[in-house]
Parts: sequence; C-alpha cells; structure tokens
Amino acid sequence: METNKHIIICVGRQLGSGGHDIARMLALDFGAKYYDHELLDLAAKESGYSEKFFEKHDERRGIFRSLFHMHSAAVPDENLYLNGFSQDSLFKFQSDAILKAADEGSCVFVGRCADYVLRERKDVVSVFISASKRFRIDQIMAKQHLDVPAANKFIKQHESQRASYYNYYTGKKWGAAESYDLCIDASVLGLQATEKIIAGFIRKRFEL
Repeated sequence: METNKHIIICVGRQLGSGGHDIARMLALDFGAKYYDHELLDLAAKESGYSEKFFEKHDERRGIFRSLFHMHSAAVPDENLYLNGFSQDSLFKFQSDAILKAADEGSCVFVGRCADYVLRERKDVVSVFISASKRFRIDQIMAKQHLDVPAANKFIKQHESQRASYYNYYTGKKWGAAESYDLCIDASVLGLQATEKIIAGFIRKRFEL
C-alpha cells in the first residue's frame, strides 16, 4: 500500500531475527525506499571514501584502535589520519546520508542508529525485532553454513558489536523496550504475520 504521506520507519533487529526481511516487506507495503547496506554507498559518496571501508567497519566501535596497529599499506587509498578522519567522522558521514535520504521521501532504515539520527522528526517510527534464540541460531546456521556452537558464537560476537555501537552513539540501550516505539518477537507468529502487525501499528500511528 503506497501512501502520499511521508513516513520513516527505523528497524532495529537481533541477529537472525528476520529483521532484514521484515524491513523489506515494510518498504514494499508503504512504497518506501529500503536502506540497509545501501546506506554505506550513500555515506561513501558523501565522504569521498571507499564503500569498502564503510562496509568493513559497519556498526562497530573501536575500529580505529585496531587500525593503529596496522601497517599503512593495509588501508589503501585513504590517508585517514593525515586527513583528520576519526571514528566520529565515520558516524557523521553515515548520519548525513540518513538525513539526506529521509528528506527525499519515505524510507525504511535498517539499524545504524537511524532512529537516533532522525529523533527530531515527527514522521518517524522505530521498531525493534527480536526472536527466540533457537529461531535465530537456525537462521544463522542456514545462512552462514555453521553448526550450533559456531552460530551461537557468531551471534554473540556480532550482537556485542552492534549493541556497543548503538549504546555509544545514542545514549540509549540497544534492544530495550524504552528505546523504541514498538518491540516484537518475530519467532512467535513468523515473519509475514509480524510484518502485518507492525504495518498495522504504523497505519494506526500515522492515521493512514
């Protein structure tokens, strides 16, 4: 269902919860542009740095500490420190890309603190999608071709990075109910039914 109303949907998600798929369904449902890794391309264009650099350090904190221990040749094309590049610069370039995309039309943003970046806007709704541990492990096993212990380790490592990034830049707690307008467990009813519930909430919120 496309709408003439300008709507911004920010989707936070646990790893393996199906958040990406639900976000895509929401974008189709509301005739909105979908931004996940696409934001990295926009941020790269805004900054002049390579998209590969943004992708490598996506939703991570502490990246520059590790780069100090790398030989300069390991970071091709970018004299990061000579040009005054910092971790906060990385976040700012990405935030500028989010703000620009939001100004251009209805959007669905996945992660990257978009809910915080757009906090002053009245047309924004923030959603957090969780799922049971078993559901998430099964998803990661299938997508990453891992066994149960490896999938569990993968989830813990990547979610720790994601939470640290969100908490640091927003001052809120990643995944906590008070940080979002709606939190929902996608493993209870499945991805399609979960999307319909979220879409209904959004229509009610914006009187569509």
